[in-house]
Amino acid sequence: MRISIAQLNFHIGNFEGNLQKMLAAIETAKAADADLICFSELATVGYPPRDFLEFDDFIHLAEQSIETLAKAAQGVAVVVGSPSRNPVLEGKDLYNSAYFLYEGQVLHVQHKTLLPTYDIFDEYRYFEPAKSWQVVEFKGRRIALTVCEDIWNIGNENPLYTVCPMDEMRDQQPDFILNLSASPFSYVQAQTRIQVVKANVLRYGIPMFYVNHCGAQTEILFDGGSLVVSPDALVFEELPYFEECVRTYALEEVIRGGVEQEQHKDKMPLIHDALVMGIRNYFGKLGLKKAILGLSGGIDSAVTAVLAVRALGASNVRVLLLPSQFSSDHSIHDARQLAQNLGIQYDILPIEKIYTAFSQVLEPHFWAQSFDVTEENLQARIRGNLLMAFSNKFGHILLNTSNKSEMAVGYGTLYGDMCGGLSVIGDVYKTEVFELAHYINKDGEVIPENTISKPPSAELRPNQKDTDSLPPYEVLDKILHEYIEKRTDPQDIIDMGYHENLVRRVLRLVNINEFKRHQTAPVLRVSPKAFGMGRRMPIVAKYLN
Repeated sequence: MRISIAQLNFHIGNFEGNLQKMLAAIETAKAADADLICFSELATVGYPPRDFLEFDDFIHLAEQSIETLAKAAQGVAVVVGSPSRNPVLEGKDLYNSAYFLYEGQVLHVQHKTLLPTYDIFDEYRYFEPAKSWQVVEFKGRRIALTVCEDIWNIGNENPLYTVCPMDEMRDQQPDFILNLSASPFSYVQAQTRIQVVKANVLRYGIPMFYVNHCGAQTEILFDGGSLVVSPDALVFEELPYFEECVRTYALEEVIRGGVEQEQHKDKMPLIHDALVMGIRNYFGKLGLKKAILGLSGGIDSAVTAVLAVRALGASNVRVLLLPSQFSSDHSIHDARQLAQNLGIQYDILPIEKIYTAFSQVLEPHFWAQSFDVTEENLQARIRGNLLMAFSNKFGHILLNTSNKSEMAVGYGTLYGDMCGGLSVIGDVYKTEVFELAHYINKDGEVIPENTISKPPSAELRPNQKDTDSLPPYEVLDKILHEYIEKRTDPQDIIDMGYHENLVRRVLRLVNINEFKRHQTAPVLRVSPKAFGMGRRMPIVAKYLN
């Protein structure tokens, strides 16, 4: 038997586009003499479709896609993920299903059993879990169909669930496992994914073909990395990250095993490639072309500009240099140098006159008040207004350049430097931004060295440094990582050796600034716990405040 797996970049709700991708992949599989081709979870509709699933017309269009794919399954079986209706009155209206199609017919439908409801997942909101499990017999082979999370409860040891679908099918003696997945990217997920697939293979003693999405769906990124693992638990092949491909395998060769082909999983290359893909897909799937951002001479905007150019091309990225009377000459020089290195259009719009005009209007009301964060925020909002004016006039989408450290503690100005249609590095801590800059410069200086080496500063008052308001990022980011990613209790963080007052202050800043994060652009997710739909915190709360 020859098996093709199709790692494709689907578009939520783009039924015709998704269908055409799959029909082309079927022809590729036929040309490779495949007996079967497998697509990923909810491939007809894209993942995650969220509340689109509540529209009857949306489900009807998915059903039409299944009908078309069944007609195309001539001489080759098609396994594809799609929602299916629950025919009984009890339970949710839908199942998350894997369809087995052949010669114009639906031979079998296996529903997903384990419905994740944590972090970015909310599947129990929409789907009813499977209550029966049956292998598919095809051309003398017995195939176990599983959908994503169904393989993540190995031996029923995951405390989130009470059933293990593969254990239920074990007595039916399947010859191999097909897993249709939508496994989102984080910089640790690829390695975790391999460990889970290998653990399943070791437990059941049969190979697995694991098919994942690639591409970005707003903030959720999919890296691909589909897997073929032999019964000896060696990776027969791991498909490329962040790109579409169709590969075909002889089952007998996979069963023989003896091959280990894993890709490198270095953190910074993965984050870099994920963010580039995230920008490119956000623009491409929305039909957008051009981006704009403010280039300050600092490292955050520099890294964002480089990623934007690599995603969209230099001709589609424009930057504004918006110096004030507090901006240093070297920052202006560094920003100009980066723009020239990237070959992008830049314009210099000094804001001092605008700031002075605002100050004069406010002076009668602020006459007894000293310079404080109000005047700092005023500068940020002037810059935000100018950037949005260019965005409106020329149709450029503003990219937000705030990093995760700043977003965490509220070190940013709403309607100012927190403006934007997409937050590019909002899931990248400041220390990681420096690492990313060094990675960008690995083959030669792209980002000026001074941008990387100088002390970080918002330059909103004379001689300002970030450390005037915040602890050093090397300390801050470790505390934030413990609290945000690992959900470590405050006292446990203190017991690690951090000063109690510092920990209490940092965690308070995180919690009281939730209102800002609720008003920011979608954040491209690259960590196991990003701001956005995967971290749902109340705004009005007292905890640690």
